[in-house]
Amino acid sequence: MRNLFQMSLLCISLVASAANAADYLVKFNKIGKEQDRFLARQGGKLSLVSKEGRLFKWTTAQAENAAMQVATWDASVAYVQPNFTIRLFNNPSIEANRAAIMHAMKNMPLDAFDFGGGYSDNPDIKPAPSQSSGTDPMLANEWGINQIGAPSAWTRSGSGAGIIVAVTDTGVDYNHQDLIANMWRNPGEVDGDGIDNDGNGYVDDIVGWDFAVNDNKPYDMTVDLFSLMFGGGNPGHGTHVAGVIAAKLGNGVGIAGVAPNAQIMALRFITEKGQGTTESAIQAIDYAVANGARIINASWGGEKGTEDDSALVEAIERAERAGVIFCAAAGNGRANAAGTAAEGFDNDNDAKPMVPATLGIANIVSVAAIDVNEQLGVFSNWGARSVQLGAPGVKILSTVPGDRYQDTVIDLGFLGITAHWDGTSMATPHVAGALALAWSDNPNMDYQQVINSVLGATKPVSALQGKTVTGGRLDLSGL
Repeated sequence: MRNLFQMSLLCISLVASAANAADYLVKFNKIGKEQDRFLARQGGKLSLVSKEGRLFKWTTAQAENAAMQVATWDASVAYVQPNFTIRLFNNPSIEANRAAIMHAMKNMPLDAFDFGGGYSDNPDIKPAPSQSSGTDPMLANEWGINQIGAPSAWTRSGSGAGIIVAVTDTGVDYNHQDLIANMWRNPGEVDGDGIDNDGNGYVDDIVGWDFAVNDNKPYDMTVDLFSLMFGGGNPGHGTHVAGVIAAKLGNGVGIAGVAPNAQIMALRFITEKGQGTTESAIQAIDYAVANGARIINASWGGEKGTEDDSALVEAIERAERAGVIFCAAAGNGRANAAGTAAEGFDNDNDAKPMVPATLGIANIVSVAAIDVNEQLGVFSNWGARSVQLGAPGVKILSTVPGDRYQDTVIDLGFLGITAHWDGTSMATPHVAGALALAWSDNPNMDYQQVINSVLGATKPVSALQGKTVTGGRLDLSGL
């Protein structure tokens, strides 16, 4: 993506990065000796990104213009595009309070602030435990779960049982007390034996994979407040998304997700510093499809520029051909032309498309954010032709790393400053969970029938009339 745009903490932007200026994604017409001949002609290094897509990462010292022109005269190459960087930016609530927070931090002793702290990376993956039963004490505080009628739906449905939802994000705290029982467990792997038992190319991929650093522990590494405000980074985005989808119901702790019997596949491609690559996003999508995910949650995206998005498009199309739903955030406004600051919120995606939410592929469900009063979030993008529905996305309570729960990212109550978990990133997993719930009740439906069932059950609301395809918000009462 060429331009950054202001996402939720929530959403993610794709831009060309100087750090990856020598990395390109090259699609070949064939896989075989063509790659050896290409290296003999062009030099550099090739590494496989997607066998299905015949896609390689090419690392080269060639100047950008020369590298991008290769496809025009090399008959073995279908296209060349930059390996765009994906960055995690602050959510709208943080952005609105940024100046006040930074002013306070510069003018008060630092010991006045609880900076929190990042969590140690890559803890051992604990086995799924036997959990106690009991009422989830925070369930009543989940206004979004209650607005969409999830508690009533749970009494008459499978609540996502048998459906794997891939969270392509910053990772997941796979040991969190409200997620551990619902983590996907790869049935073909033997934990800790150092062998690729199922032959899928990944060793000991027990709960998913970390494509950012290429290991089997896709943990949601966080940063402290100081780093978040001054350097950017991740406060637990992927874990928050996962809890909205499938936090365990009735285990006597915390909250419940929309589909509390679904399984979460953790696919990390954004680091704690808030960035990843298009290459790793594509690898995550391909992994999800190959390993049984029925739904992919993509709480990330960027404003469409003049760039070639073919590699990402083709990855989503591969998911579509496999019958996998791709649930995408509509976005929270856009960035200025330089990608250095927010230009504005309330963006019409029909006029200024967002990728991947508005790519027009049949398996994509694009989601706007609404608040407790069924109003469109003041930050949320929309599109009468390109955004299907709205879902709760303002001050959303969910899981965060370390057995914690938050609806507020930053709480400086002694200064009267708070920043909440807001964004279409939070709205999207509500819909992903609803799709899992609908599919578990009707396992013989194809992906389009599942999408139609959820979209057909939306509740019309005035704020979304003319702003979304359905003109309504997510509602489980009609499923």
